Amino acid sequence: MDALSGLLAGPRARGAFMLRSILSPPWSVRVQDEAPLSIVALTLGTAWVIPEAGDALRLRPGEVAIMRGPAPFTFADSPSTPVQVVIHPGPRRTTKTGEYLRDVIDLGPRTWGNDTATDATVMLIGKYQMTGEISRRLLRALPPVLVLPRRTQRATGLIELLTEEVSREEPGQQAVLDRLLDLLLVTTLRSWFAHSHAQAPTGYRALSDPVIGPALRHLHNDPAHPWTVATLASRVGISRATLAHRFADLVGQPPMAYLTDWRLDLAADLLHEPEVTIESAARQVGYSSASALSTAFKRERGSSPRELRARLHSTN
Repeated sequence: MDALSGLLAGPRARGAFMLRSILSPPWSVRVQDEAPLSIVALTLGTAWVIPEAGDALRLRPGEVAIMRGPAPFTFADSPSTPVQVVIHPGPRRTTKTGEYLRDVIDLGPRTWGNDTATDATVMLIGKYQMTGEISRRLLRALPPVLVLPRRTQRATGLIELLTEEVSREEPGQQAVLDRLLDLLLVTTLRSWFAHSHAQAPTGYRALSDPVIGPALRHLHNDPAHPWTVATLASRVGISRATLAHRFADLVGQPPMAYLTDWRLDLAADLLHEPEVTIESAARQVGYSSASALSTAFKRERGSSPRELRARLHSTN
């Protein structure tokens, strides 16, 4: 597994929130549902995404926006349009003053809006509703808002497929939407990383380094190996001091700290699966026992694997 694949391996939608929105101007929707990650594909019309802090970004048909939560953001036909709808966790829709919203039209399965006029804006909206569905490493790598221009992305076919699937009601429909949402997110982010080197995280830029790139691949391909700085330096053919300095400079943290984060991210993903025991997860990612994994989890994440699994069960 290369380091980019490792970064993008986290998305695992489970019962994904998927919605088609049809809105005629003027319209403005403030989203404060605290979802850890939201993705919006514009299929018709024009929209602006307005982050809590920073400049508004325009979205054109065929383009995709990704918003990292839990900070709120606003979608509107124009940055100057006053907020008309507020989306809360649930989701629950209210007016800006908090009154329950009754004049939104139910337009069919997973479809809502205020009108079906020919000048309406049509958006596909997907949300990862629990932090456990997205790796912490990926969330840390993303800006609060990004917009991928149509000319730089390869998700057009997926957007068309999602448009067809989102309003269907067939056996297995939720599983189909979950996987399509994952594919849309991963495809969009892969294109964004490839075309946005100036904004990409430090660790991503390290992938092209002739020394640190191979070192990252070793850690990702075999996280359970008993790595030390010395053994990793030997694998890539440089001194321990050079590896430690160059790795920290390009990746942003020392090699063994990076490995610890990677192992704990992998363990957290494994613990989503009911059949995987804590002992098994520990050994798969390089810890000698469940106790050793628990110690690392408590030190780095503030809670134990058992507590993480209990939270996952309580939200499912």
